[in-house]
Amino acid sequence: MPADTFLPLEVRPLARETFAPYGEVIEASDDASHFTINAGNTERYHDLARIKPGPDGRVIVSIFRGQPRALPFTVQMMERHPLASQAFIPLSGRPYLVVVAPAGAPPRAEALRVFLARGDQGVNYATGVWHHPLLALDGVCDFLVVDRSGPGHNCDEILLETPGVIAASE
Repeated sequence: MPADTFLPLEVRPLARETFAPYGEVIEASDDASHFTINAGNTERYHDLARIKPGPDGRVIVSIFRGQPRALPFTVQMMERHPLASQAFIPLSGRPYLVVVAPAGAPPRAEALRVFLARGDQGVNYATGVWHHPLLALDGVCDFLVVDRSGPGHNCDEILLETPGVIAASE
């Protein structure tokens, strides 16, 4: 495909407010509900994501190991989970990219939003939100993943009509 058939995608820092249309940011920040437990030895950051296993589903915990992606990176496909939410919590302490689009009809490249997540920020994709699979950056990254197991088809994938491209950082 010629370079002019790709849509440039802007990368924004991941923040609770700007990510809210797509799900929740999972992080230990002053903005999160938190309180001291265990006789003052532990700070609990409480109820950071609404995990929804969907009809007849059950919540499962897995580890995904993502291989690093090089920038520039072409976003050609997106996926969604129509029955349940899906949370990713980084275990490797490295930054990674999050590409999302609103739930609903398959997105066009113009609807994609790209966020740079710090190594201490996780995300919980709301049910049906379009997202790109893992985009580790600086090395192999492990993620604790909380999602659904159960009956029914829970992963739709589409190819974008016009791919988007995430430029290399300067």
